[in-house]
Amino acid sequence: MTDYASLDRIRLSALHARELDTFRAARPRSAALAEQARAHLPGGVPMSWMVKWPGDHPVFVERAAGAHFTCVDGIDHIDLCLGDTGAMMGHSPEATVEAVTAQLARGITTMLPTDDAIAVSTELARRFGLPYWQFTLTATDANRQAIRYARHLTGRRKVVVHDYCYHGSVDEAFATLDSRGRTTSRRSNIGPPVDPAQTTRVVEFNDVDGLERALAEGDVAAILVEPALTNIGIVLPDDGYNEAVRELATRHGALLVNDETHTICAGPGGVTGAESLHPDLLVIGKSIGGGIPCGTFGFTDEVAERIARSADLEDIDVGGIGGTLAGNGLSMAAMRATLEQVMTEAAFDHMILLAQAWAEGVQAGIDAVGAPWHVTRLGARAEYAFSPAPPRNGHEAHAADDFELQQYLHLYALNRGILLTPFHNMALMSPSTTRDDVDVHTVMFHECLRELFSQP
Repeated sequence: MTDYASLDRIRLSALHARELDTFRAARPRSAALAEQARAHLPGGVPMSWMVKWPGDHPVFVERAAGAHFTCVDGIDHIDLCLGDTGAMMGHSPEATVEAVTAQLARGITTMLPTDDAIAVSTELARRFGLPYWQFTLTATDANRQAIRYARHLTGRRKVVVHDYCYHGSVDEAFATLDSRGRTTSRRSNIGPPVDPAQTTRVVEFNDVDGLERALAEGDVAAILVEPALTNIGIVLPDDGYNEAVRELATRHGALLVNDETHTICAGPGGVTGAESLHPDLLVIGKSIGGGIPCGTFGFTDEVAERIARSADLEDIDVGGIGGTLAGNGLSMAAMRATLEQVMTEAAFDHMILLAQAWAEGVQAGIDAVGAPWHVTRLGARAEYAFSPAPPRNGHEAHAADDFELQQYLHLYALNRGILLTPFHNMALMSPSTTRDDVDVHTVMFHECLRELFSQP
């Protein structure tokens, strides 16, 4: 067994250089397109974070279907990233494609409702237990609008978030705790409109006492949370933590917003449904449209009544809620088909079993070389991280990160036709993922670690 502390960084660098050479030799067409793209796309990508993929440039996609995609160089890939949950139900699921194709011919957007909106809101109410729903184009939009409503209804300005949370590009969420426990701007927070300390209080995940202190001043409008952290690695809640958050929100008059955009991997109703949680508002996006941009937020009877009493018809279109493309016919058709025919109990049963098998295979590889790493799973999502025990909060998870090592592991996988999420070591299962796909990853991972930890 190898002592992880003896991991040779010079060896890691040499192996990474070898993998870069392999990447370059195998992908001349992607390289040519990347060079062409730099003429009008900064970094050669349509969105800046895409430069974070391993290798000299992103892989350009020719076609994606199910749990695989083929790049422009003709290489087939097992996709364990799946659009970082956007394609969690597989690329272009048949039922969604059929519904979207039919809706394209009937009209894309009209600023008027279709009957699909009734079906979608009814199904969301069944899954999550919240009776009323409004629609957006992204979960970021939905989070922003949930926060606006919370401030409007409570007359308060502060929002509580967890350290190292992720809620899209919501300004209030780009905050962290400094060494003295004070709220401050996250590293690389680009152009914050105000100092986040003016809008936000940050608490550690699983810290009930810290949350109570954050609420004690009586100026918190909303607690915006993922029921389990997902974007700093998977950090699971302690027993009773989510229930304690609910109790404290009620006691201190703050509205609780559960963001299930990533934690929907826990099951058809996310963690909220699986654990019978009771938020005041709930946000979800990405996956429920089968890849078509969409987002939504639901809320309780009480919140609905308070909104109805306080929102004037004359100003309802200019109050910062909604947009002319929100709830468009195309998105609604995609959500209806995906929720009713693709994102089913049977699909999740299949996905969760595969995630369990993936996690067991990765753990076996870790154990074989004696690396003090761990694997955590949340439903159909699993992830390995570079610490011996699962972290209890975002700070611990961040402290265990190793960007150099992560880039090497991701590039090694990519060179063997396996795509992982670029921001962390996450694998996501879809209804189209197979046990063979999982086994290919397991074999690759074992080989990678044996080589990485072998003694010269």
